[in-house]
Amino acid sequence: MSTQCSSDDRWLSKLRGHLAEEGYSPRTSQRCVVVARHFLNFLAKQDIEVGAATPAHVEHYLLQEEQGYRRRHGHLPDYRGWRPVRTSSVHMLLRLVQGQWPPPSVPATPGEMLQEKIRGEYAGWMSGLRGLSPVTVLDRSREARRFLEWVTERARGEQLADCTLALVNAYVRERAGSLGRRTLSSFATNIRSFLRWLHMAGQTTRELSSAVITPTLHRFEGIPSALRAEDVAKVLAATQPDRTPKGLRDYAILMLLARYGVRAGEITALRLEDVDWRNDVIRIHQSKTDYPSCLPLLPEVGEAVLQYLQKARPKTPFREVFIRCYAPYRPFKDGSSLYGLIQWRLRAAEVVPLGKRGPHAFRHARAVSMLRAAVPVKEIGDVLGHRATDSTLVYLKLAAEDLRSVALEIPTAVRP
Repeated sequence: MSTQCSSDDRWLSKLRGHLAEEGYSPRTSQRCVVVARHFLNFLAKQDIEVGAATPAHVEHYLLQEEQGYRRRHGHLPDYRGWRPVRTSSVHMLLRLVQGQWPPPSVPATPGEMLQEKIRGEYAGWMSGLRGLSPVTVLDRSREARRFLEWVTERARGEQLADCTLALVNAYVRERAGSLGRRTLSSFATNIRSFLRWLHMAGQTTRELSSAVITPTLHRFEGIPSALRAEDVAKVLAATQPDRTPKGLRDYAILMLLARYGVRAGEITALRLEDVDWRNDVIRIHQSKTDYPSCLPLLPEVGEAVLQYLQKARPKTPFREVFIRCYAPYRPFKDGSSLYGLIQWRLRAAEVVPLGKRGPHAFRHARAVSMLRAAVPVKEIGDVLGHRATDSTLVYLKLAAEDLRSVALEIPTAVRP
């Protein structure tokens, strides 16, 4: 028993040190250590080593804690943070002990091992032979995982090689029910790619990709959503006076969006070495083409980024420019992490867009401003990181007022 207590104290000490390194407040650190101690006591009563703890043990602990709370107060916890606080504290302890949490899923059956092998080979083919970007590889690999899991559950003992047209149609119908037209088109591309590869790799006896039929999307059929120039200026003006760490960070992000029209994922991937202060150049790693673009560092953008780096960026070993404002101080996971930030700044500026309300609306607004400044389409594409001119032409539809000025009058003979 004394050995167990000594081991628990050692892990709790490491947890305290980890919390201090990550910049957690003393109050949060104390609360996390208390929860971790309760969890270790729970494991000790069941004679379970913390290194052998599983997700089932964590769930059992949380249920026991809920029952204890109900006995003391006569009701279950009535605030949202009760369970997340305990879950995150326990997970942090287990990451320290086991190195990774949740533990990686290990294929337990021959079918699961075959699925993992197929997914690995498919991803290797896409990145190695096709040269697809990491984003595309990840997106298509996820669809491959869904399809393989779905087929395994419903194939009723049949092998993947015996996959039928009816089975593919059933999968497409189930997935298509909750997808919009554009998302459905992307889904069709992903599943067709995987079905073609399965046949090419000899995993299926028939080439089934032709069975995936989706609505036709006509080129340039929609008009992209874009913020008006006055709305962009309003958001920047409302954010600039906020001199808190979060305000300085958000303003630097908004300046990159507004002046360069970069994608959200390119902002979250921006690293300290990508800003060349001596030569006034900023290097943007294009997420779709996987090619870097070197753009001139505009003075107002450089000043915004510099203010953030000097006055607001937390001390952290990470090389990404933009870091979360609260412990643990980490880079943003990906571009989607910026959506909440952008929407909050739009509401604070009392800007209500008619279409999209995320970072991409700034990208479209930048394209319109360059069109109206008579910047050649090729140069607009270079700034936006387009490999082909056709990708830039879609933004011509955004300059509606400019197009009206050159529109032809309808002949009198055909007027109603």
